Amino acid sequence: MAKILTIADTVTWKVVQELLEKEGHQVKVASDGKDGFDMAREFSPDVIICDGTLPEIHWFEVCRLVKADRELSTGYFVLLTTPEQFAEVQKLDVPFDDFLLKPIVNQELLGRVRAGLRGRELRLELARTQQELQLSRDRSLESEKMSNLGELVSGIAHEINNPITFIYSNLTHVQSYATDLIELLRLYQKHLVNPDAEIMQKQQDMDVEFLLDDLLKIVSSMRTGSDRIRQIILSVQDFSRSDRSGWQLFDISDGLENTLLLLQHRLPARDGRRDIKVMKQYGNLPQVECYAGQLNQAFLNIINHAIDALEESSQELEESESVKFKPVILISTHVIDGQRIAIEIADNHLATNEDIADPISDSLLMAEPAERSSNLGLAISYRIIVEQHKGELKCFSEPGKGTKFRIEIPLRHS
Repeated sequence: MAKILTIADTVTWKVVQELLEKEGHQVKVASDGKDGFDMAREFSPDVIICDGTLPEIHWFEVCRLVKADRELSTGYFVLLTTPEQFAEVQKLDVPFDDFLLKPIVNQELLGRVRAGLRGRELRLELARTQQELQLSRDRSLESEKMSNLGELVSGIAHEINNPITFIYSNLTHVQSYATDLIELLRLYQKHLVNPDAEIMQKQQDMDVEFLLDDLLKIVSSMRTGSDRIRQIILSVQDFSRSDRSGWQLFDISDGLENTLLLLQHRLPARDGRRDIKVMKQYGNLPQVECYAGQLNQAFLNIINHAIDALEESSQELEESESVKFKPVILISTHVIDGQRIAIEIADNHLATNEDIADPISDSLLMAEPAERSSNLGLAISYRIIVEQHKGELKCFSEPGKGTKFRIEIPLRHS
């Protein structure tokens, strides 16, 4: 059953309505151009039959407005005209789809409507195919870009890891040597009761006691810093690990920890926002068979989205309220059954993004590039989780309570 709008005088639309309703179509009518266009926007018809012989209808303007409207432009526009008028219509640049000469012949009207509906269906199918082809090209380019970026990051991390490992390893010896030298100096101080005046002067200039106390603290801080760098580099290497070896067993908790380490710089307080507190409730998960690098990318995108939402909430609050607002991200994992696990990433931001509050589906991926720019990370995550890993990505959002993303993935894919 199709939705058909007829814009014509009473005599004409009664004939059209009776004929098309017998065919099982839903028919609505309007007697002038303004009411017809308003009804079209409300009704979203599949076919519009407009009588172009009446002066009060202004069919030219109706057709132009319909074809310029994004929601209505896919509708099939049929112009009712006379042989004399049609000769004039052909000289105009009007984007109607078909025409029907008056007086109306029933079988011809039915044939035009059937052809129009089929043509509309083919156009929509062609548009979907073009979107899918464009999406496929985007995926290929994106996959290649991410692969090259992963190799680059992994290579840089490897190059940095070599010297930092050398520094970290040798700091252990430096600390040991410094401790021994300090102990030896203490012995000299203990047994050399009357040191030379030059030595005494040098001790005063150097402030020996402060130097001895601070030297080991500096070495310890250097060890802590270099260890931190090593951990970040190892996380980067693990995060950007190559997936060319195919499916591999992976510890989800390690992946989440590595992701949080890479995002650590975004968590401390900033202007108008307090520290973002990350709470973790990890279950005892078995290893999951997956593409680890891709799954890490999905975690990164979703947690980044949560941080963005919390920053947005803080900016929208009054200064006094912003100080009181405590941004929190809660990450929890658990086993659903013997075949699937769940990862939930929730935040307590106050606003609600209506585009994300709806269930994430293909509509997010098929959006125009300009519309999906803010949600590109979520679109990538959807592809990784749903398409690549045959899992589920759901979103639950409620004003004043925040947003929760729930990821479900199977344990095995073999």
